[in-house]
Amino acid sequence: MTQRRPTQAEVAAQIRRALKDGGSAEHAAGVQWFFKEEVKSLGWYTADLRRAAKSFRREVRKEHGLDFLVEVADHLFSGSVLEEKIAAVFLLEKLEGEFGGSQFKLFESWLDRISSWADHDGLVHYLIAPMVAAKPARAKTVFRWARSANCWHRRAACVALIRGARAEMFFPEITRLSNSLLADEDDMVQKGLGWLLRETAKYDAKRTVPYLMKIRGRAPRLVLRTACETLPAAVKAKILGRGVA
Repeated sequence: MTQRRPTQAEVAAQIRRALKDGGSAEHAAGVQWFFKEEVKSLGWYTADLRRAAKSFRREVRKEHGLDFLVEVADHLFSGSVLEEKIAAVFLLEKLEGEFGGSQFKLFESWLDRISSWADHDGLVHYLIAPMVAAKPARAKTVFRWARSANCWHRRAACVALIRGARAEMFFPEITRLSNSLLADEDDMVQKGLGWLLRETAKYDAKRTVPYLMKIRGRAPRLVLRTACETLPAAVKAKILGRGVA
């Protein structure tokens, strides 16, 4: 008798059980301290979770292929448990070269399932941002996200450009996006924008420092301070001048 092939939902359920069994109740109790939002955690440390996800990926992909693996990840990212969502990202991490437009649209749809900065940054920084850097035409998508009423979409607009910023890409897009979000009052968006500008300044200070000088009178303090973190002390002091520091 031929053995029945498991469905993607069944494989996702198997991974969920393994994650539940492998977590630490003690660590889970302390995870909430890092979040404003209420999160459900199984108590995994990130390095351990990444190793486990890589093991799951090897097994699932070998048996069922890449498309099946993506669908398993889609099931995992539909849950409410932090480690399930992060495991979904780690299952697909560093595979951006094998993904196309359909996967990009799928990952974009996951933005509506975000519940905390951790699953947000996992999704955007490790899956979406590398795909944007690999195909720069996708950068135009961030301006639609920046107009969203959802703060996680607006933060995604910033974080999605970070991988490109590290390769000295997207400077016109970064300044345009920054100009559109400088008045945003949400601290998660401000932290995301500051992070983007910090990476831009780190890898392209020649263009970024004059831009930061230009916006220093209207940029939120959180954004400007974060953007300056890697700059030399004298430059940082000049940017964080009177009325800002």
